[in-house]
Amino acid sequence: MTPATQTTTIDPTALLAKLGIEPVHSGAYAGEWLATTGAELEVTSPGTGEVIGRVRQATAAEYDRVVEAAQEAFGRWRQLPAPIRGEYVRRMGNAMREKKDELGAIVTLEMGKILQEGLGEVQEAIDIADFAVGQSRMLYGLSMHSERPGHAMREQWHPLGTIGIISAFNFPSAVWAWNSMIALICGDACVWKPSPKTPLTAIAMTNVCRPVLEEAGFGALLGLAIGTNEEVGERLVNDKRLPLVSFTGSSAVGGQVAGKVASRFGRTILELGGNNAMVVTENADLDLAIPAILFGSVGTAGQRCTSTRRLILHESVADEVESRLIKAYGQIQIGNPLDPKTLCGPLIDQVAVDNMHKTLEQAKAEGAEVLCGGESITLDGAEAGGHYVTPCLVRAKNEMQCVQNETFAPIVYLMRYSSLDDAIAMHNAVPQGLSSAIFTLNVREAETFLSAAGSDCGIANVNIGTSGAEIGGAFGGEKETGGGRESGSDAWKAYMRRQTNTVNWSTELPLAQGIQFG
Repeated sequence: MTPATQTTTIDPTALLAKLGIEPVHSGAYAGEWLATTGAELEVTSPGTGEVIGRVRQATAAEYDRVVEAAQEAFGRWRQLPAPIRGEYVRRMGNAMREKKDELGAIVTLEMGKILQEGLGEVQEAIDIADFAVGQSRMLYGLSMHSERPGHAMREQWHPLGTIGIISAFNFPSAVWAWNSMIALICGDACVWKPSPKTPLTAIAMTNVCRPVLEEAGFGALLGLAIGTNEEVGERLVNDKRLPLVSFTGSSAVGGQVAGKVASRFGRTILELGGNNAMVVTENADLDLAIPAILFGSVGTAGQRCTSTRRLILHESVADEVESRLIKAYGQIQIGNPLDPKTLCGPLIDQVAVDNMHKTLEQAKAEGAEVLCGGESITLDGAEAGGHYVTPCLVRAKNEMQCVQNETFAPIVYLMRYSSLDDAIAMHNAVPQGLSSAIFTLNVREAETFLSAAGSDCGIANVNIGTSGAEIGGAFGGEKETGGGRESGSDAWKAYMRRQTNTVNWSTELPLAQGIQFG
């Protein structure tokens, strides 16, 4: 694997100016940018290591101002008809369309994913806005038949309140949009704490969308608080004013968040760890499987929660798959994520690089065999360095601790099986349960994998990889992945409160269950 030479650059100062980001920008938006007084956060590009921006973080007091403004705006917003709320979301989606190139570039510059993926992530935010517009006319309840004469029953859905959103670095715009666009059409306000590794994207998304709401006095619905865990994160999680917290991050931290929110009788949407596997059977079309494995494992440098981390290969095709993958991995262009020839950009920071190396050392100690990759590399022409590694293939056993844990890096473990029952048992024998896939042209194998006795994940695919979910389906997983659902399908219900109504239009007062009283 040879690194690609850096040939494409972006002027960070010019890009930030186009997105309305000041050299030292405020870290709190409450319908207007606040004069924040917290510590200065220095933002570096993982591709070069250079400083690309600075944010003055919010303090606890400034966080409170964001929530108070969101609460006030919520009280007015919830009274608008849902289709009117949808019209505002439609206009925000169009605003993102107009700035798609700039938003995609800031994602790539700040997070490190290749430009095609950065643009794709922004498109995902646009798509969920479009989806939400339609959903604003479909917040359906039910009508039910009462057992009592002259009575009618129905179920309806009401806005829930101000929603807390804590997002991770790897999808710095899309995850916020999954939550906020749906929450807005449901009648809610939002308060967003983005990852401190990608705050500029959060400011950019806010700047692009806020004018649509500001002109009607609703800007505070898009509350933003960039700050430390002590000043903002802990306060948000424990804030009784926020009936729902959507958290994206590790299973370990997600468990802590869930406990704290539950202790105050709040709700959570948890999008946590993934240890996603692909089963390749003897009936697989390998010409389909190999590219799916490559994108699933190398896309975003293995830093997607849906990245392919385990390959469960039938013993009759395992040698061929390994051989083809080793050859393909040797041709992967690693380097500047702005270069259109690059397929694998950097890891987010040096901590991520160190974690990858520690995992590989653990794997070797457990008896795993590294087939290729796993080295740190320096790019030609990179002045300030960067956090680049070579994607890695490791022959291992599913029960190894290194395999059981999720490492946010381009490491794929290869294992073999003889029967489909064994493959499914191996597949399910990890703590996480996000995304899964099987490659087979045999309908019985496919349907078995999708059955109740098959994959235990929230997402199960046939003849496509584990990575790259569409917004139309509910996104999320089971077990230590958290059980939450975001984005499409009926995920909107998490952002609303359910109410059952019974109306007596008769002249009598019969009791349910035939009870006679008095």
